[in-house]
Amino acid sequence: MARTAGIAEIPSIGTLDREAGKLSRQVAQALREAVRNGEILPGDALPSTRLLAASLQIARGTVIEAYEQLIAEGFLESKEGAGTRVARALAEPRQAREPRVIRRRSALRGLPEPAVAFAQIAQEFRPLAPVPFAVSVPVGLTAPGDIWRRLGNRVRAKGPGAPAGYTDPLGALPLREAIAGYVRKSRSVHCEAGQVIVTSGTQQGLFLACQVLLGSRDEAWVENPAYRGVTAILESTGHRDTMIRVPVDAEGIDVEAGIRMAPHARAAFVTPSHQYPLGMPMSVARRSALLAWARANHAWLVEDDYDSELRYQGYPFPSLQGLDPDRVIYLGTFSKILFPSLRLGYAIVPDDLVDAFCGARVLMDRHPPNADQHVLAAFMAEGHLERHIRRVRNVYFAHRVQLIETLSTLLPKELAWVERGDQGMHLVLWLAEGIDDRKVVELAARAGVAVRAVSPTFAPGTGRPGLILGFGGFSIAQMKAAAQRLAAVIADVANSLGQSRAVIGKPPMRKGRDR
Repeated sequence: MARTAGIAEIPSIGTLDREAGKLSRQVAQALREAVRNGEILPGDALPSTRLLAASLQIARGTVIEAYEQLIAEGFLESKEGAGTRVARALAEPRQAREPRVIRRRSALRGLPEPAVAFAQIAQEFRPLAPVPFAVSVPVGLTAPGDIWRRLGNRVRAKGPGAPAGYTDPLGALPLREAIAGYVRKSRSVHCEAGQVIVTSGTQQGLFLACQVLLGSRDEAWVENPAYRGVTAILESTGHRDTMIRVPVDAEGIDVEAGIRMAPHARAAFVTPSHQYPLGMPMSVARRSALLAWARANHAWLVEDDYDSELRYQGYPFPSLQGLDPDRVIYLGTFSKILFPSLRLGYAIVPDDLVDAFCGARVLMDRHPPNADQHVLAAFMAEGHLERHIRRVRNVYFAHRVQLIETLSTLLPKELAWVERGDQGMHLVLWLAEGIDDRKVVELAARAGVAVRAVSPTFAPGTGRPGLILGFGGFSIAQMKAAAQRLAAVIADVANSLGQSRAVIGKPPMRKGRDR
């Protein structure tokens, strides 16, 4: 997209040495330096000679002389009726020089240890391209569309979402009331609006929970494998050595194993409705055992319920929070069912913790942005959210079925197989032992396919190779074409290791159905 040029402001040009004379030469040199230093960019419009002369308190002829000299040198360009601008021809040489300057500066200074860690996290969480199989890409039938725009126009102009001063750190009351009613009905959560804290998504809810619940030496259970967002928080906030990675099996987190490993942990971070990334729900027996452990040890449970709305078969389990509201912090988000750029989620906390979460929120970002909260509150109050969820669920169910069938046709079982789940907008494609899933991710990106590796979600030394594939925002035709490219990449990586001689496209044997 073309850059829109505005009238450039040039702070450095105000430092003229009036006793040295030759003011036009000084103005010209100051403009050259401003261009070289990036204060003004190719294409930027400069102030008129009259305006610049007035601001510098010098004669207009002095500025005219400086401009004419720079136009002659090719630094500036002038067209009648369009004013004077920095020459656009300077853009390419500047771009060619800049990376070398940045690399030299980085090499000359050592970064603090936290900076290195956060830089690594930035690399891990770099957004995927909006191509199959990136997760949470709402387009077409899965985006709220015209209704959202209409409500936005209504509340932002002169309504409750109009610009205002600081607001409640807990969030807008109409949205908190709508959320409380929604989760009571859909997830059997027991709460009032005063227990709801509007967040900028599940990620912020997890960060707040870590800040509020854990002291410097407190241990915390985390599933193995787990959402990388929570393990990265704990690693970066001084809990790398007190994070206890508790194994997960077909019933969810292994509570007995957790008790053996860290019986007095202060908190447990779990995804009971839809284990991330594997997809199974936590069994009733494990839920009961987990709650019993929390009560006996005065521990807290952080329930990440990131996509419970997207269940395709059977009736969803009720929330853990509904079974023990005093020990569970419940986290939800609108990123999956609406769109990630909305950046709105919620934490529902016991009464005793409301002020603590509120205080942590104030130090983080004061309060959530106001306008979209009121748009979402109206969207929910008028019944649009429930209708939207039903529509999205139907679309995603069809996409999920089609993707599983396509992958099963393209990939032999000896090479890759699908971990079937009945919820969410992603699935796991396991890879044969020895295949480097990170290498597959890298090569798939070059082929125009966006996937994430499963192995980083495991504790070191326990990983399995696999891929996380989203199927939400893409047409069936897009997914079929991407699946063919992905299958070719997987086969190439496997063949390079001498692991498989399977021919891509050959129908799989009936033996060993999807696991």
